[in-house]
Amino acid sequence: MPELLKAPLAVEFPFTRSVGPVQSAFLTGLRERVLLGVKTVDGRVLVPPVEYDPVTADEIRDLVEVGSTGTVTTWAWNHEPRRGQPLDTPFAWVLVRLDGADTALLHALDAPDADAVHTGMRVRVRWAEERTGAITDIACFEPYDGEAEQPAGHSGEFEDAITGIIAAARLDYTYSPGRAQSAYIHALSDRRMVGERCPSCRKVYIPPRGACPTCGVATSEQVEVGPRGTVTTFCIVNIKAKNLDIEVPYVYAHIALDGADLALHARIGGIGYDQVRMGLRVEPVWTDGSRFPDHYRPTGEPDAEYDTYKELL
Repeated sequence: MPELLKAPLAVEFPFTRSVGPVQSAFLTGLRERVLLGVKTVDGRVLVPPVEYDPVTADEIRDLVEVGSTGTVTTWAWNHEPRRGQPLDTPFAWVLVRLDGADTALLHALDAPDADAVHTGMRVRVRWAEERTGAITDIACFEPYDGEAEQPAGHSGEFEDAITGIIAAARLDYTYSPGRAQSAYIHALSDRRMVGERCPSCRKVYIPPRGACPTCGVATSEQVEVGPRGTVTTFCIVNIKAKNLDIEVPYVYAHIALDGADLALHARIGGIGYDQVRMGLRVEPVWTDGSRFPDHYRPTGEPDAEYDTYKELL
């Protein structure tokens, strides 16, 4: 029985977006410890505010300040906080209808245990010490048994208003390849490129997927291809990736390995980025202890004729 392969993977990138006048006022208000909602034509106050009425789709911009105290409408206990969550000790996720609002705001509630949380309990905002104009300016909610805190009636107009935000998006997961890709990875350990042939169309796919993407039938016949190949298309990378120790600019290319009917992608090295071209013949370069090629370099062969790889573009 082959070794079951698995590896932790993370997809991470900064998401940058601009904000309209309503969201700008809401976020700037958080920075200034002011909670703003927006009033609809029929008098409902929505917090967090939106720019269009979810019932009528009318544009709405009538900003209204609401209180920093409120009532829990529903909740769920989080016994094991994850990286990046509001609190690093067990807490409750709560929907809180702030005083003066008709909708609920989702945030964390700092409570000693789940028994201390219930629907209908009164809470108030705990502000973060440093505020930048983000939902995290509310550090969390906390239990509160005092009088409702009345808003001052802020107009929603601020100096130095927030106009955009950058949110870090990240997905952590564990990847485990299936039979076909496990065989491919094990072959790479021996510095061999192994794909699979479709029993119907007879095309060879690498990396193999266990099924033909064209015919939809299972594949099992293994075929060794390459290791040399031909650059079909490529791009020049000018932005340095996080945690990737490669100086820019560099070239990433689709490479049609000899004997394969699908191009795989890899970095091109050993040649200036401005000298890479379609049809360039390349070969893999391995580093000691690596389970996959570090990059591909020119073989010195004449460029491949366009007709030999045009179907793989």
